[in-house]
This record gives sequence, C-alpha cells and structure tokens, in this order.
Amino acid sequence: MLLELKDITKSFSGVDGDVEVLRGVSLELDAGQTLALTGESGSGKSTILHISAGLEVPDGGSLHLEGIEINGLGEAERANLRRSEIGIVFQQFNLIPSLTVEANIGFQAALAGRRDKIFESELVEVLGLTDQLKKYPESLSGGQQQRVAIARALAVRPKLLLADEPTGNLDESTSSAVLTAMLDLVGRTGAALMVVTHSAALADKMDRRVRLKGGVLL
Repeated sequence: MLLELKDITKSFSGVDGDVEVLRGVSLELDAGQTLALTGESGSGKSTILHISAGLEVPDGGSLHLEGIEINGLGEAERANLRRSEIGIVFQQFNLIPSLTVEANIGFQAALAGRRDKIFESELVEVLGLTDQLKKYPESLSGGQQQRVAIARALAVRPKLLLADEPTGNLDESTSSAVLTAMLDLVGRTGAALMVVTHSAALADKMDRRVRLKGGVLL
C-alpha cells in the first residue's frame, strides 16, 4: 500500500465557531492505482488532497505514505518528502513568476536531483508547450499556466501524484492530452494518482471513484 488515510478528522475556525470538514475519512491507494475524489464544492475534497500531501495536519487519525507516518514528521521533513516523492497540481498553479516556463517545469525535479530533460521534452510536446518555453507565467493564459503546473508535477516522476481539478481550465482536446500524460506516468513508474474532479468523464477513467459528502466518504 502506498497511501493510507485512517479516521482522518479536520476542522477549521469559522465566524460561528469550528466547522468540521472531515469526519473520520479513511481510504487506501496502492502503487499504480488511480482514484477520483468527487463531491460538491466545499465538501472537503481539497482538504483531503492537502492532508495527503502533508500540507495540512489532521486533527485526528493517521496518514501513512509507504509506511511512513506523515503526522509524526516535522515541517522540514514533510517538505523533503513532497519534493522527492509527491507531485501536486494546485488549482492556483503556484508557478514561480521570475522563472521561464522551461525553468518552472524542471524546478522540482532539479531540487529532487531527478532532472530528466528527455522526459521533460516529452511532457512539453504532449502538453503543447513547445512554443512557450522561454516565456514567463504572466504572459500565459490560465490554461497554459495549468499545463505548465501539470508538467512540473509530472517531471519529478513522483510516487504519488495529487491533482486538484487538473483539467478545469482546459478545452476537450487538451484535457485528453493531460489525462493521457498522467495515466502514462502511472503506467511507466507505478505511481499512484488521486484526482479531485467534477468531471464525470475524467472520473470514469480512474480505477476507483469515491464521493465525499458531509465529511465522510460514500
């Protein structure tokens, strides 16, 4: 088992007190397996993704990645784990504005000591970014920025790939290319993929599909 969440709880402070977002969420994900996480907006899907990445610390329950209990790690240790083993595609993209597209794509892989320019070139071609490599993020459209963020996450060849609405700003043909690239990575490396999505078409391509409602998985 690559990823295990067990009885995860999480609350956030609101105007009228604490708001319980996750109420005992448990799920498992094996290496090479793909999972679609669905549910209404605000149901806590992104919170599960952030907890799985070690970006958020749960209030209760346990989280293991390859048998390592993430809850017990310090922030620096969790950051090192994200750098080398986890690829994340955020809705906000989080590209580095002072770096070109090419440098953004190779950034995480370089930090992890896993730079593979041949593989990066394949990603660039598949995602239609060949003509954008020398540009900076501010000059790109939202869809182009999203493709750069996806290429960056894939370039490190992570063991766990987490994607929050990865095709939300893309047209149908580009969405298909993005999904193909992500599934190809899973097939090549045995990575696990968890996708938060509202797209039924994307969810249907995953091995499993679960729905979050009222803080629990259905």
